[in-house]
Amino acid sequence: QVQLVESGGGLVQAGGSLRLSCVASGSIFSINAMGWYRQAPGKERELVAQISGAGATNYADSVKGRFTSARDDAKNTVILQMDSLQPEDTGTYYCHANIWTTQWYSTDYWGKGTLVTVSS
Repeated sequence: QVQLVESGGGLVQAGGSLRLSCVASGSIFSINAMGWYRQAPGKERELVAQISGAGATNYADSVKGRFTSARDDAKNTVILQMDSLQPEDTGTYYCHANIWTTQWYSTDYWGKGTLVTVSS
């Protein structure tokens, strides 16, 4: 069993900042890609930021220059620092990881999501 648990969502005014954290726990052998997706009301889930197992980071064009993601493999954590937040950043943010388990298979895992609301 593997679990991803997010924290750090909340309500912030436009121009403000929030920091999301995600911790992976359970039967983890290694973590491949790890990152964040978001889903706004009435829209499909979209990639926000993802860090490959080699450390390469990919950001959505809409957040480049405002959001920064980093991972700590020793702690199985990934963070998302969100600055200059705008109302269009509102949504539920999900942690994602592709994990090699100790049962020798790899699959995608998702957190339950944390709500980010940006008021204008």
